[in-house]
Amino acid sequence: MSKAPAPPPPAPAAPAPEAVAPPPAPRGKKKKKPKVSPQMYKFYKVQGDSLKRLKQECPRCGKGRFLAEHKNRLSCGNCSYTSFKKS
Repeated sequence: MSKAPAPPPPAPAAPAPEAVAPPPAPRGKKKKKPKVSPQMYKFYKVQGDSLKRLKQECPRCGKGRFLAEHKNRLSCGNCSYTSFKKS
């Protein structure tokens, strides 16, 4: 009787992975500290212990929003409020 052919030898096992460190966690963007614009010093004047606002504030937006002075009008860049100057 003939013998059946021997089964092929098992495939070599894959080499064990070495201790691989996980990739570093993604870092978010660094928060930037808000800078004070040098233009802000044109909006206020210091008198003793108090501040005087040199420009008119927007009646819609409230404190901190100033109206831009044009030749014939005052306008707010935030909410588009416009008031015309009386000539």
